[in-house]
Amino acid sequence: MERKSYGHMQCPIARSLERVGEWWSILILRDAFYGLTRFDQFEASLGIAPNMLTRRLKALVEAGMLERRLYQERPPRREYVLTERGRDFRPVLLSLLAWGNRQFAPEGRSVEIVDPATGRGIDPVLVDRETGIPLSESGIRVVAGPAADEAMRRHMSRRPNL
Repeated sequence: MERKSYGHMQCPIARSLERVGEWWSILILRDAFYGLTRFDQFEASLGIAPNMLTRRLKALVEAGMLERRLYQERPPRREYVLTERGRDFRPVLLSLLAWGNRQFAPEGRSVEIVDPATGRGIDPVLVDRETGIPLSESGIRVVAGPAADEAMRRHMSRRPNL
């Protein structure tokens, strides 16, 4: 069964899923944030089959999330480093981590986000960049943007809240 592509859709969530929606991709990005850069490091950390890892790394490079760089001339060896686009995914990972701790960790948190200076735990929230106001379940609307086509405008007019 062939996977459906969402890359052509105007929805930014669908377009994002096209790049990172396969679960190995998010785990590879997590490990890249933890400092892993080499194929064998990802393979050992994830327990992923080499052919699957090769495909996922290639897709992340093509999506502009990772860059493949030569780190050894003889024999030629490459590493995978986060691009600016990849680094911009960090808040998404931190949000997933915090959400997972709240919703799916009945035994308690196995990984925490902390302030390195104080060791105090951090609970991330999504805020408006300009005002700093936290986004909550109420008080915000999702509307069609200036680049939306007519189909997206109709779709969003029927579903104004996220």
